[in-house]
Amino acid sequence: MSFTVLTAEFSHESNTFSRCPADYAAFEARGVTLGEEAISQRGEANTPLAGFLDVARAHGWHVVHTISAAAQPSGPVTRDAYERIVGVILDAAKAHRGGIDGVLLGLHGAMVTEFSQDGEGELLERLRAILGKDVPIGITLDPHANVTRRMAELANIVVAYKTYPHVDVRESGVLAASVLQRAMGGEIRPVTVRAERPMLEEVNGGRTDIGPMVERIAKAKAYEQEPDVFAVSVNGAFGNADIEEVGPTVLVTCQGDLARHRAFADALVDDMWQRRFETVTDFLSVEAAVDEAKGFVATTGPLIIADYADNPGGGGYGDATGLLGAMVAADLRDACFGPIADPEAAAELHRAQPGQSVSVRLGGKVDPQVGGAPLALTGTLVSLSDGAYVGDGPMLGGLQGSWGPCGVLRVGDIDILVTTARAQMIDLQQFRAFGIDPAAKRVVGLKSMQHFRAAFEPIAGKVIVCDSGALCTPDLTKLPYRRVRRPIFPLDREMTLTS
Repeated sequence: MSFTVLTAEFSHESNTFSRCPADYAAFEARGVTLGEEAISQRGEANTPLAGFLDVARAHGWHVVHTISAAAQPSGPVTRDAYERIVGVILDAAKAHRGGIDGVLLGLHGAMVTEFSQDGEGELLERLRAILGKDVPIGITLDPHANVTRRMAELANIVVAYKTYPHVDVRESGVLAASVLQRAMGGEIRPVTVRAERPMLEEVNGGRTDIGPMVERIAKAKAYEQEPDVFAVSVNGAFGNADIEEVGPTVLVTCQGDLARHRAFADALVDDMWQRRFETVTDFLSVEAAVDEAKGFVATTGPLIIADYADNPGGGGYGDATGLLGAMVAADLRDACFGPIADPEAAAELHRAQPGQSVSVRLGGKVDPQVGGAPLALTGTLVSLSDGAYVGDGPMLGGLQGSWGPCGVLRVGDIDILVTTARAQMIDLQQFRAFGIDPAAKRVVGLKSMQHFRAAFEPIAGKVIVCDSGALCTPDLTKLPYRRVRRPIFPLDREMTLTS
């Protein structure tokens, strides 16, 4: 029997402390594609859609792909953007009502809108109103999801990626689709159970390369081999969302003995609580990071300095000047830095010619109180570009991206990638397409929080990370929470579970 499956991708990680809302233009900037065009662009890459299609081909499904839409992490999604994108999905559901056997959605899990703390739950509720309670729905999530009760109740199948950096996105899509195939065929009747603890996020930001999450993921995979268990998701959460249901969760998509499955989920999330003080990442000050860079000898590869706090991948503005300013002041030799997102400065560079000397006020324009003031710099314009690149690394391989109009400005012996668009540095082509080879440098400064490791650790002599104090500072106690439930760790550091 051939099944008809409705699919969509709608992703946003909402940093509620950002002053930059995710409007429709923000989604267009990263990509809004419909139907076959989305399949053509994303169907063979590290995407949920690619995983859905792998299973669809194997089982002869008729796939109704509606839309693929994502925006860079930023402030909440505007009502206009949400309604326009969700409208495409709901219109397709209405048009095929009665003929849809299942639904697969590639979501993030930490979407906040102007009118709802739970963007994904809102979408699922609207879909259920059209399709009813009997059509199985499967969703994939980023492990930085803040999974609400409503999401777990309305989605039969939930599969979060198990890696950070997220190199298993397509694999997660395959798992969700494979479980859906069994559900549509009547072989299984999956539900999702959820366990949580009162924390803003897992203490190490959900790192899966080192630290306690390695063991948790291993336990999750082992439990997936148990009878009546179809998927286990371990979510470190996204602590930059000031919402009531923020925090880590463990989800088990299963059937049968739900009490047993819930006990497993409780044990795993309780481990996050018990080990909430066990940090594995050593955050340096900007000054300490640059001091190390001064004397670094690149015998096996460059020193990579990652500024976690100005990570555009977590809603950071991408224009904080602390790390770059310290690198320039130290007159680092044989170095590069990127990106610094500054549309005004990028436009100014485009009014000059390569080889010319250019003076700019760079960065620090969205909110100087958070990321530092603009830098007054004079340098040589090395190159100009429209910003297009095609990734070739573990996360972005085969996917097109763009910095928008951009340029490389050389200040002293530092090549600075000045961009129009905000995005974190996670692929070597994001430098190389613009004439900067990070592997050949002595020091590489970049803006990213963990995802950079997939592509940059293989070329690195050493990796260090710093907290510049910008919007995505890992010290969450510095953020002005108003809506989270209290008490909650680490805002209430001395709390106990009974409190």
